Amino acid sequence: MYKTLIVVDDEYVALDKDRSDVISFEKYLREYPKLNEPKTRIINLCDTEQYLSKGYYCSLLAEARNHIVLPSVKTINGLRNLAHDSDNFAVLSHLTIGLNTVTNKHVFFGKSDSSELDKLTAKIFALYPAPLLNLSVQQLNGQANITITRMSFCDLDEAQKQCFLTQLEGFNKTLWRINNSRKNYRWDMAILVDHQDKVPPSNKEAISRFVKAAAKFGINANVVSIDQIDNIAHYDALFIRETTAIDHHTYRLARKAEDLGLVVIDDSTSILRCCNKVYLHDAFNYKKVRSLKTEVVNNQSVETITALEQAFTYPVVLKLPEGSFSNGVFKAKNREELSAKLDELLKVSALVLVQEYLYTEFDWRIGVLNGRAIYACKYLMARGHWQIYNHSAKRFFSGDFETLPTFEVPKYVLDSALRAASVVGTGLYGVDIKAVDNKAYVLEVNDNPSIDYKVEDAYLKDELYMQVMAEFNRRLEERGR
Repeated sequence: MYKTLIVVDDEYVALDKDRSDVISFEKYLREYPKLNEPKTRIINLCDTEQYLSKGYYCSLLAEARNHIVLPSVKTINGLRNLAHDSDNFAVLSHLTIGLNTVTNKHVFFGKSDSSELDKLTAKIFALYPAPLLNLSVQQLNGQANITITRMSFCDLDEAQKQCFLTQLEGFNKTLWRINNSRKNYRWDMAILVDHQDKVPPSNKEAISRFVKAAAKFGINANVVSIDQIDNIAHYDALFIRETTAIDHHTYRLARKAEDLGLVVIDDSTSILRCCNKVYLHDAFNYKKVRSLKTEVVNNQSVETITALEQAFTYPVVLKLPEGSFSNGVFKAKNREELSAKLDELLKVSALVLVQEYLYTEFDWRIGVLNGRAIYACKYLMARGHWQIYNHSAKRFFSGDFETLPTFEVPKYVLDSALRAASVVGTGLYGVDIKAVDNKAYVLEVNDNPSIDYKVEDAYLKDELYMQVMAEFNRRLEERGR
């Protein structure tokens, strides 16, 4: 059973003379925590506008005393830095479409006296959970200028105080009870997914097992899509299980999370390097990682086509620099197809990779985490197709697979995978390799490799998910709480 205390700036600021749950900041500072006190929740109504004010210290002390507090220190700091929180403002601006200009609306626990603002104020409370806020929306040339300011209880007139008390009672009876069931985890993690992704890096059951593995390390993992992440600063770690791209929210979110000090897998540098095959090709050459013969071209002139025909035999493979799961990869069987496909691809990318075609019955995929191989799979080609995935097929979309322990992988394949992964970084990677005549040819390094239930985990089972979360835990411990 929780005890709720309402802390105000000074004793003479009373919500109700008969309330025994209202105390001054001075009393909270001097008399708490108490011996054998029940679990305690604090609603901080002190003025938090100034850094190191009573309101700031009230929330700081509450967290140090293991009291659940509203607003938290993170929320106070987030409200102080609203001008720099462009991602959250973009989310809020979307909710102002169709709204007229609104000025000086009080928001009590995510609610105002205007029903048309319900979605906006609820989102504001989700992003910045504070008991008292003031909202202003100015519409100018189709653009919304949103201003959110903090308030203290002293700022309200008598009618507003009564309205606040009504919302306070409702909040105590609903939302706070819901939060009681939350376990005391050491860390909070966001697992980013895209529910509409046709070929997600992990299926639903695999994501569920990641969540369970995280809990065993004291990590509270929340599965969220990009539109559900209210404030990434509320988390300690970010695990991206969505197909990544450079000009994409996955890369931007990874950058922002890193700037805030979160542990991120995969990190923005890995996304940047893995998502561009031009970088990988150049890095493989520099680091002497054996890969298929590749040329980078920027035009489809007769001279270029002729030079390619002298360097390769048909068929040849053409790749867009950015692509995943066999997207952006094509095959040309003759000069006409090569010229036409180059013409098409160069309209969307300044560079195109032309690569020798090497048929094998399967490709190796070696999963590497922080420089160590953690799983190995053979991916067979899709039925009647030359790639693992056949995006135009309705029935046989992907080929079969065989999952093996890493100690059964040929050493030359394993060594090539680890060398290729080291070119990118120390994250979680899937290294694709073709093996012919005891030689390994690295195709690419993927920054968000497939880890699906009953596929990549077929040998290690739950231990695979535990190994990934163990690495998160190690990095979180190194970073410090």
